[in-house]
Amino acid sequence: MAFVYMLIIIFDFIVGPVFWSVIQLYAGGSISVQWIPLTLGTGGVFHAAMGAVLGISAFTRGNEKIEAAKNQLHGTQPQESQFEEPRSPDGSGGLY
Repeated sequence: MAFVYMLIIIFDFIVGPVFWSVIQLYAGGSISVQWIPLTLGTGGVFHAAMGAVLGISAFTRGNEKIEAAKNQLHGTQPQESQFEEPRSPDGSGGLY
C-alpha cells in the first residue's frame, strides 16, 4: 500500500508537472499555466485517508512484531486453530 501511495505522490508532484510543462512548451501553450495536483483537488482528503490507512497498518504491524518478539523470548508459539470437518446431524462424518 505504501508503494502505491509513493507512486501516486511521485506522479502527482514530480512527473505530472514536468510532463505538463514539456507539453505546454512543445504544443504552443502557455508555460505560465501551472499543473494542479490531482490529489489536492478535494482539499487533501485523499492524503488524510491514505495517512490513516498507512498509520493503522503500521500500528497493527508493529503490534504483531511485538507479540512475535514476546513469544520468541518466552519460547512459546502462538496457538493455531485446528480445522474440524463439519458433521451431519446424525453424528456420522462427512458433509450433509
